[in-house]
Amino acid sequence: MIRKQHLLFGAALATAALVVACAGGAEESGTAGGGDTGAMLSMNPDDGVPTFEVDPLFPKNLPNHWLMGPVIGVDVDSRDHIWIVHRNTPDNFVMNTEIGMMTDPPVAQCCQPGPPVMEFDQEGNLVQAWGGPGTETGDYVWPASNHGITIDGMDNVWIGGNGGPDAHVLKMDRQGNFLMQVGTSGARMTGPVSERTGQPTPQRDSHASDSYGRVAKIAVDNEANEAYFSDGYFNRRMAVVDMDSGELKRYWGAYGNEPDDEVNLGRYVRGDESTYEQFRGPVHCGEVANDGLVYVCDRGGDRVQIFQKDGTYVSEHFYAPDTLSQGSTWDIDFSHDPEQRWIYLADGQNMKVYIIERETMEVVTAFGDGGRQPGMFFAVHSLAVDSSGNIYTTETYEGSRLQKFVFKGYGPVPAGAEGENSQGVLWPTN
Repeated sequence: MIRKQHLLFGAALATAALVVACAGGAEESGTAGGGDTGAMLSMNPDDGVPTFEVDPLFPKNLPNHWLMGPVIGVDVDSRDHIWIVHRNTPDNFVMNTEIGMMTDPPVAQCCQPGPPVMEFDQEGNLVQAWGGPGTETGDYVWPASNHGITIDGMDNVWIGGNGGPDAHVLKMDRQGNFLMQVGTSGARMTGPVSERTGQPTPQRDSHASDSYGRVAKIAVDNEANEAYFSDGYFNRRMAVVDMDSGELKRYWGAYGNEPDDEVNLGRYVRGDESTYEQFRGPVHCGEVANDGLVYVCDRGGDRVQIFQKDGTYVSEHFYAPDTLSQGSTWDIDFSHDPEQRWIYLADGQNMKVYIIERETMEVVTAFGDGGRQPGMFFAVHSLAVDSSGNIYTTETYEGSRLQKFVFKGYGPVPAGAEGENSQGVLWPTN
């Protein structure tokens, strides 16, 4: 997400540089088949939709034989550095074939998981890496399954978690020093003891004031000093806390109503409004726009609901509404112009990113396709935009990577790629 108050001056310089560099125009990036509309791109937002090309060399190689596991969060800080969080525990890798140097004794000279939090500069160089189980200092608990990363206006790092006992959020400084834990690990594990695991079973509590239910993502409103928790994989709400004290200030469920953990929504059925009354979950993202609207991803419901900051319901919008299994609305961020005219929506089930006009909430085009090569996606999970308009995406499961899509300007939608149809792989033209 863009930290506008910290990046405004830098964004102006970056925009000026782009205008100078692109004064002569650039050819459109084309479609999956390598097609080209022949149109020239512009830096005038009125001249079409945002256009991108993948940078196949971003990021650069990691040191120390490090690997990324499933990458389940990305954000951009005030320096335009890119931060990711990935799952680095051994159970996210195949021991003998991926992390052979971790076995006892080692079966190979390579490889090993890198620390879960990584910071990259604009060129893709690794700046630093830290965190993970075993690094705790005794005053906090690292999430069992870290999920989502957000950098606030002071460049502090917020991390959620969607593992079984994860009922908390961590706030760290940029060097990985502990600042605050919001909620208590294990707070939801209050049910009957499982015969299979011998451990208490989890219990939802979407009205709890002191703990959470597997928070998927954190958004920040720096001016109001508030953090918005997408709560989450277990609970069914959006929760707002004070960024200094961690005190819960307000929360709401679907349509701005009180969440109801007792409702059995049954199987998702398109058009059946009885299955819509609560967030189906996971409540996978929430973002605050410059104009104060809050956009919430109800991933399993294939929808984005829009609210005012106090939880007042505004509208809802469905995307790829026939999508079952994991759903279609995984993460969003806004374009880098001050009006935030465009929304980018990651759809990990259908392996693409939608470009949505924010005024109408209609999909204008999409890009990406399922696959392993640069510009393709395997479960695109999270995305973020920097001050120059570049998009960074991460992939979970076997995707396990970070990609950069370079903003090239504005142009027409390629023929055949209108609406939810994809432009395909945005391979570089040069």
